[in-house]
Amino acid sequence: MTASIVFSFSNLLAMIMWLLMIIVPNWKVTQSLITHKAIPIVLSLVYIVYITKAMMISGSLDFGSLASVMALFTEENAVLGGWVHYLAFDLIVGMYILDQNKTLRIKHWLIVPCLLCTFMLGPIGFLLFVIIKKVKS
Repeated sequence: MTASIVFSFSNLLAMIMWLLMIIVPNWKVTQSLITHKAIPIVLSLVYIVYITKAMMISGSLDFGSLASVMALFTEENAVLGGWVHYLAFDLIVGMYILDQNKTLRIKHWLIVPCLLCTFMLGPIGFLLFVIIKKVKS
């Protein structure tokens, strides 16, 4: 399987989970996927494969300087691994937001912007959720 196909598959998998969390967050399938973290686990396995391939090609992963990180992200496997890393962790944050909201009971239409921002801009969506949570309490 080519890196391009894995990229497309990973994006599709993440997109399906985001749509479920935004459109039907209380559906039993969505809740089961959130509870078991199934999609982030699959993405984590993909990450292991591609970050290992990147390490085998480059010999190591050097995050000690901006220049070394930039050099690392010129290698296809490292870029794919990094992208899948983002997909997995953003999903985990989105799932955390929905889990927290079971207790908070903030109207879902207020949670949707948090989820959309987390999907597109990671930390901004999390920060928005923290602000909404603080205002509610």
